[in-house]
Amino acid sequence: MTRLAGTRPKLLVVGKDARTHAIVAACVASPQRPRVFGLTELPIPGLVEQCERVFIGSLLDVDGLVKIAREVEPDLVIIGPEEPLGAGFTDALRRLGIAVFGPTRQLAAIEWSKSWARRLLDQHRIAGNPEYRVFDSKAGLRQYMVELGDVVVKPDGLTAGKGVRVMGEHLHCVDDALSYAEAIVEKDGRVEIEERLEGEEFSLQTITDGETVIHCPLAQDHKRAREGDQGPNTGGMGSYSCPDFSLPFLDRNDVAEAQSINEQVIDALARETGERYKGVLYGGFIATGKGVRLIEYNSRFGDPEALNVIPLLRADFVDLCAAAAAGELQRVEYDFEPKATVCKYIVPSTYPEPLATDERIVVPEELTAARGLRWYWAACEQREDGVYLTSSRSGAVVGIADSLGEAESLAEHGASLLVGPVRHRRDIGTADLVDARIAHMRSLRGERIGAHN
Repeated sequence: MTRLAGTRPKLLVVGKDARTHAIVAACVASPQRPRVFGLTELPIPGLVEQCERVFIGSLLDVDGLVKIAREVEPDLVIIGPEEPLGAGFTDALRRLGIAVFGPTRQLAAIEWSKSWARRLLDQHRIAGNPEYRVFDSKAGLRQYMVELGDVVVKPDGLTAGKGVRVMGEHLHCVDDALSYAEAIVEKDGRVEIEERLEGEEFSLQTITDGETVIHCPLAQDHKRAREGDQGPNTGGMGSYSCPDFSLPFLDRNDVAEAQSINEQVIDALARETGERYKGVLYGGFIATGKGVRLIEYNSRFGDPEALNVIPLLRADFVDLCAAAAAGELQRVEYDFEPKATVCKYIVPSTYPEPLATDERIVVPEELTAARGLRWYWAACEQREDGVYLTSSRSGAVVGIADSLGEAESLAEHGASLLVGPVRHRRDIGTADLVDARIAHMRSLRGERIGAHN
């Protein structure tokens, strides 16, 4: 087994959400008994409870990171969200000789520049791109939108999952799409216009050291704030995965296509940049009547999708991350537990609108002690007199069971135990929601889809 230096290796985990708490919890559970430190933006209860020390600072401040790294002298740094990757945290740490689970800024461009990702696939003849065009000015925007019909308008940079707008959902006509696209060009200097694809979205997270790959169980995320996929886009209201590691509306060809695209992109990134991608390549895909297409890439674990796969991973998580950072992932023994998971994010009652006053949230012991249930803290603040909500997502309940129905029941029960002005999407992982997705895919491609594989 690949082990870090020292009898109790020191880890620094960077992040600000339930994904970060899940990473910290997995590190604490390692048989290597690591000393775990955290860098986050506010005193999140899960990190405060499980880390030896938590540093509060900006996840964009490279100089601040370097100062903390010199003080802690970690053997390994694990980076959770996209912002520090785009800011160059990995590059700065590697210059100090510190191992990092997370790609360099150049490689993380697969997420922070949507146009670069699209062109990478085109240049290396990798299937999966929809019809698209990148515009650096307003010229030709209307003509291309009319040519495509229904379109998707995407800012080129990071938007925390909230910047993409789709005609027929957020945009109601060409004039709406044009107005939004022109505003992006004025602000950012670049906008991407894509054809709107009809199908069902899914996420494939691939852990890699740039050569060896570990494909995680597939998950389906739910971005819309309200039940029935209504309301504005959010950072993610929840997700689910199945015991066979596929999803009920996919067939084997869909899974194979997505895995092949991720593997080809990992190889293309090395050829394009001369660097090996070390971390998680997360492909957001859509199954259509004509095959799998790529929606976008992320350069890290998904949030919430990380909460579906990390609890199922049967491996020393610290060993796995260290091996990936060292380019030795082929040495790691791993497996995923064949269970279903349902993640339901708990959010303030006004979310995604801000809270007007300070409000507390209470997590009963029944939730944290229950078999088959996990609770991961997100953007809440630990104070002397309790835990307070912010205007962002509060935490996530994850149900784990042999079947999707059982996992959903567990997650719903756990979510109902929270005390405070909070809410969640009750429909995530339910039979009605899943059956609707199966029916949708059958309507797009007839009976080609078979029983749940």
